[in-house]
Amino acid sequence: MHMRKYLILSFLLLLSFSSIAQENNYFLMLKNKKVNVRYGPSFDYPIKYIYRKIELPLKVIDKKENFRRIIDHKKNSGWIHISQLRNSHSLITTSERILFKNPTKYSKPLAKLDQGRLLKLIKCEEKWCNIRTDNYSGWIIKDSNIWGFIN
Repeated sequence: MHMRKYLILSFLLLLSFSSIAQENNYFLMLKNKKVNVRYGPSFDYPIKYIYRKIELPLKVIDKKENFRRIIDHKKNSGWIHISQLRNSHSLITTSERILFKNPTKYSKPLAKLDQGRLLKLIKCEEKWCNIRTDNYSGWIIKDSNIWGFIN
């Protein structure tokens, strides 16, 4: 009987820790054209660097009160006030990509997307994402060379 209680308690603890870990495993994007990144979770901390790319997707890795600790696709990290962030609807390429007309490799290629290209996400399906960027709209393969969504 004690062993069963121990197993149930262990399972519940493990479940709660995994939900806490997943809570910080999401993406937000920059709301403004100029966003300060700080060394710590307060306006009292000095500015570490400044982002100047609106809608850049950032991964949340920690939070404290109204600040979120983020990391970008280049592994830069710091703290940003939540008022400078919003739900993410963008992706960024981490390598060159081909934009296709339809969600299949046999579809017509529309453009070659360079590394670091900001993409506006329209929707994702099982293996493909429909995106828009500058004058192009089409489909890219959903894989680890795209920064901005949790696999």
